[in-house]
Amino acid sequence: MQASRRLRIWGVIARRHPSAFLLAAQLLSLLAYPLMDDSPGGRLLFGAVALVVVPLAVWVVSRSSFVNAVAWLLAIPAISLTVLGVALHMPALLPVSATLEAALYFYAAASLIAYMLQDHEVTTDELFAAGATFTLLAWGFAYAYYACQAWYPGSFAGFEPQRARTWLELLFYSFSNLSATGLGDVLPVSPAARVLTMLEQFAGVGYIATVVSHLIGLGVQRAQR
Repeated sequence: MQASRRLRIWGVIARRHPSAFLLAAQLLSLLAYPLMDDSPGGRLLFGAVALVVVPLAVWVVSRSSFVNAVAWLLAIPAISLTVLGVALHMPALLPVSATLEAALYFYAAASLIAYMLQDHEVTTDELFAAGATFTLLAWGFAYAYYACQAWYPGSFAGFEPQRARTWLELLFYSFSNLSATGLGDVLPVSPAARVLTMLEQFAGVGYIATVVSHLIGLGVQRAQR
C-alpha cells in the first residue's frame, strides 16, 4: 500500500517536472565518467549511461507526436550503435553513435528552449528545464567533439599532446567553452574543431541572451504583480 502510494507520488512528480529527472540523470552521470576508459568495463559503463540518459532526453521532449517521433528516430540508432560498439568491441561505431547523440541532444535542447519561450509565467519545471538545456548543449557539443576527434585525428591538443583526448576531457572542455570559463587545458587545433568551438561559444552567448534573460524578465514581472 505504502509502496504503491510512493510510486503514484513519483509518477505525479515525473509528469509535472520531467526536466528535473533529466537534469538529475545528467549530473549523476558525471560521477560515473571518471571510471570510463578504454577497458571493457569502462566502455560498458559508457553504454549503460547512454541507455539511461538518451531515453530520458526523448521523454523530456515529448510535447507532440511529431516531436517525439523525430526524437526516437535519432535515439534508436544512437543507442543501437552504442550497444553494438561496446558489446562487439567495435569502436568504429562509436563516432557514428556520438554524431546521432549530438543531434538528439541539440534537438532536445531546441525543444526545451521553445517550451520555455512560449510560456508567459515562470514555472518550477521551466527552471529545471533551464538547467537541463545547458547540460544538453554541453553534452551535445562534447559528442560532436568526440566524433570530430575520431574523424580528424589530432583535432585537440593539451597535456600529453600525442594522445587523443578522453571523453571526460572533451566534456570538461565543452562545459568550459559553453560557460565562457575558458580554462584552456584542451585546445582546438584542426579547422573542424575550431569551427565547432566557435559554434558552441555562439550557442552559449545566445542561450544566456534569450532563455536566461527571458526567465529573469518573467520573474521580475511576476514579482512586480
